[in-house]
Amino acid sequence: MQIRLTNRQQKVLWATVRHYIATAEPVGSKALVDDYNLNVSSATIRNIMGVLEKSGLLYQPHTSAGRVPSDSGYRIYVDDLITPANEMIGQVEQMLSDRLNPGGWSLEAVLQGAAQILSALSGYITLITVPQALNATIRCLQFVRVEASRVMLILVMDNYQTQSALMDLPTTAEQDEEILERELQLLSNFLNHHLQGRSLNELTTLNWQDLNQDFQQYAEALRSILNDLTRRAQPTGSRQILISGVSEVLHQPEFSELQQVQTILHLLEEEQDQLWPLICQWSEPESLVTTSAKRRVRIRIGAENPLEPIRTCTLVSSTYQRGNVPIGSVGVLGPTRMAYEKVIALVEAAADYLSDTLSQPA
Repeated sequence: MQIRLTNRQQKVLWATVRHYIATAEPVGSKALVDDYNLNVSSATIRNIMGVLEKSGLLYQPHTSAGRVPSDSGYRIYVDDLITPANEMIGQVEQMLSDRLNPGGWSLEAVLQGAAQILSALSGYITLITVPQALNATIRCLQFVRVEASRVMLILVMDNYQTQSALMDLPTTAEQDEEILERELQLLSNFLNHHLQGRSLNELTTLNWQDLNQDFQQYAEALRSILNDLTRRAQPTGSRQILISGVSEVLHQPEFSELQQVQTILHLLEEEQDQLWPLICQWSEPESLVTTSAKRRVRIRIGAENPLEPIRTCTLVSSTYQRGNVPIGSVGVLGPTRMAYEKVIALVEAAADYLSDTLSQPA
């Protein structure tokens, strides 16, 4: 049901949510009079808070206490009352760019580094999904000599993951060092031309008879090594989510109860297959997508989360892309009493940074 609030009711709700986020204490009318320029009396604020409570946007944890926001109150706050922290998005993107090294690190190291930065900045748990290798395509490949008769084939995928394997040179291969190096470079160029843009799955269906006659001596070894790489890249049944910030979130008062923490930890550590579709559900109902300023994040608040261990939490997530294709997600998980403007900016910045990085040409 759509709840329509007057401007004054919106201001009181905004101030109540802001104060509760900052203090973690139930909010009374006096605190709003003292700390916010609402230009109304304490009695008027009490009346408005009473209306908001009847509308289900606030509630009293105890009869003598002030009010705290409900899930519905947070939803209106997020959708209609907050201002996007656009300046912070640029600052966080620059920080990620300065601290991370996509050219010299593996994809997983970049994602883990981004997760650690986000959890440190937010104080909450960061979740970043790792793209599955078989969904990626070959960006480039290279041969590296490791021994006189062995080379390492290195495949770089378009999601920046790497695959590598050793290959024995055929006994018929040229023994002269200079000529062999040139031959391997020509073979590398030939394979890049034919394999670029293909997924690892497609490599098992290639017709190796199409190899240039000059490279037929390598055909059997190449078929074996690429089949091995494809087999090793097969998903194991569980999809990987990189997690950072569990120790940070334990400082939040909402997570002071050991049993609640244990159920969340069990979900994060043992039941990632349940968590994966929640983070990577890239087509969401409109009610779960923030509408203010058309932000590119999904926000599940409290009971909107289908998994019981996190029904007292908020999950803010967004996809990162290669070109226009979503390949992974960034999420921040914390209490519903969350610094929403800040977290939204952090998630958007991380998603933008990863999308830009993974879309760079080879």
